[in-house]
Amino acid sequence: MPAPRFLPTAPLWFLPSAVFVGGVFTPLQAQTAASSGEPWRIITPAQVTVVLGRDGSLIGEIGRERRLNVPLRTLPRYVGQAFIAVEDKRFYQHDGVDLVGVAGALKDAVTKGNLRGASTITQLLVGNMHPDVIDRRDRSPARKLREQQAAREMERRYSKEQILEAFLNQLDFGRGAFGIEMAARQYFGKGAAELTLAEAASLASMPKSPTLYDPSRYTARNRERRNTVLALMAQQGYITPAQAAAAQREPVVTVSRQEKLAPWVTDVVRVQAERAGVPVMSGGFRIQTTIDAVLQRQAQRALSEGINEIEARPGFRGTRCAANAGTPIPAPATARKPRVDACLEGAVVVMDPTTGDVRALVGGRDYARSSFNRAIDGNRQPGSSFKAFVYAQAMSQGLTANAMVADTALRVRLENGQVYSPDNADNAFLGALTLRDALTRSRNPVAVQLAMSVGMDSVIALARRTGLRSSIAPYPSSALGARVVQPLDFVAAYAAFDHGGVSVEPRFIARIDDRAGRPVFTPQGVPMRPAMDPRVAFIVRDMLQDVVERGTATALRRIVPARIPVAGKTGTTNDNTDVWFVGMTPELVTGVWLGFDKPAMIAPGAAGGTLAAPIAGRVIAAAYETRTAGTWTPPPGVVAAEIDRLTGQPSDGNTPADRRYREWFIEGTEPGALAWPLSLFRLGPIGY
Repeated sequence: MPAPRFLPTAPLWFLPSAVFVGGVFTPLQAQTAASSGEPWRIITPAQVTVVLGRDGSLIGEIGRERRLNVPLRTLPRYVGQAFIAVEDKRFYQHDGVDLVGVAGALKDAVTKGNLRGASTITQLLVGNMHPDVIDRRDRSPARKLREQQAAREMERRYSKEQILEAFLNQLDFGRGAFGIEMAARQYFGKGAAELTLAEAASLASMPKSPTLYDPSRYTARNRERRNTVLALMAQQGYITPAQAAAAQREPVVTVSRQEKLAPWVTDVVRVQAERAGVPVMSGGFRIQTTIDAVLQRQAQRALSEGINEIEARPGFRGTRCAANAGTPIPAPATARKPRVDACLEGAVVVMDPTTGDVRALVGGRDYARSSFNRAIDGNRQPGSSFKAFVYAQAMSQGLTANAMVADTALRVRLENGQVYSPDNADNAFLGALTLRDALTRSRNPVAVQLAMSVGMDSVIALARRTGLRSSIAPYPSSALGARVVQPLDFVAAYAAFDHGGVSVEPRFIARIDDRAGRPVFTPQGVPMRPAMDPRVAFIVRDMLQDVVERGTATALRRIVPARIPVAGKTGTTNDNTDVWFVGMTPELVTGVWLGFDKPAMIAPGAAGGTLAAPIAGRVIAAAYETRTAGTWTPPPGVVAAEIDRLTGQPSDGNTPADRRYREWFIEGTEPGALAWPLSLFRLGPIGY
């Protein structure tokens, strides 16, 4: 119980100014709460808006000051006691002004020439909560009189517990951390409610000078002052001498620099919230996102590790950059200077295909080095990963997966008179092969033929229906992904293949609550729209499974366990400047892009299957460490038939077992029901 108040209330404006200006409290220079003009009033200071994952874990912060108020009752008693012991040992006896302390300070000033402070916690709170009214840099008697009067008025209107709580939440602990909660997270990686006695004393050491007593930077200095605080706590009866001695023996152990878990996501939700009229920068809001915090961390790790491995490969054209720092690594003296003076970058997007909820988003390798969000603001060519939309439109117009097509040289005369001749990455042509094999092996001439046959305009229209907003010109080269797309949009467009042909809109925010827990914003879902026939979506997705099982993305299958069905497409642009993998499981759609910010060759022979697909594989494998994979089932109106992989015809008794496979057909197009799709290119390739 607090001791009774017995001290007089007469103002001490006549005391020397030096007594009041050498205090141990560091004023808040970044105070943003507007003063009411009543300096005795406890006001709520600026706080952070917390950004939470879908499980409620903290993934980011928004605000001008990194502060999160916590109730005193939620803290161990020794947290507040540590600050009282070192800052204001008669806190529970005085009425806001400590006359005993003032008298001692005055005596020291007169007899020893020692100028020290005598301000109470209440006075410090008044001056730092209302700096526009009580400017503690002002040494005049008038300022001291106002401060003392305000402190006494605060004591009359608020309990000691309320004052101590406000004080702990107001303090500046350096490195942008305000208040006891953010200080605990900043230096010890835990909430204030979890602080040990020794850790509480370490933080209580800091208000005298957050810089000089920074426990991370000046551990020995902080430990010495911490032990003084512990001794004072024992002297004042808050802890026993044995408790103090045990805590004094503990080392000061701080956490390393805390990387933001989802900085690119935090930027996105801040913009979206502000556009919705929620002033999240003023602080105090809780943004519930769709992000899976564990998967977000795994995606960031997979991208970082994957890029580091690519940089170590022979032939890499860029500058090797340190993991998570973006700083160049000096090359050996005998090494040839890199041809690209830049770090390799990347982006990862993981999305729920049924809702559009974004589960993870990484906009680059290192936010501290570059906050540019390549997943949302980047515009890069998708290469062959765009072919999925070409094949989908072709099948929408009647082509079947077993149709024989010609992988051969083309000469397409353009409107400007030039001739366009697409080739393949292996500089070879395979001749006649099934549509499924053409997609599996990513044969460029086939995709161009399909696009010209069905009309590039119709391909673009289908891509638009899936949600792809980028401008795509109706040129033959667009069938090979020669036009730029935004990674987030592109991954969302792929979700239609995983969601029965229905498009979804990417979603980051589930709900925003104010500090009282009242919802202030709940995004209205965008109506889902059919983008393609669900039967077409199923068959194309099944064809994309072959890309992973035996095509250009087999590197991913070597990473992802066989129990997890995966479909997807690789993409590589001209001169090996952009590499992609975009794919799906029954529960997730995942996309990975790699490249330099200023397009340049990554390495000779760089390809989406060897660079991007393994990173996607790590993300997918990590996502299913604690999750069970579902299965894809054919929608109504899809039938199966056994086909000879070499000829595209129904298998018979002479077909070798290794050439037999199950093919899917829209009902009515299976062998025997309709024959014309099988001979769409019977007369040879389009061109000349």
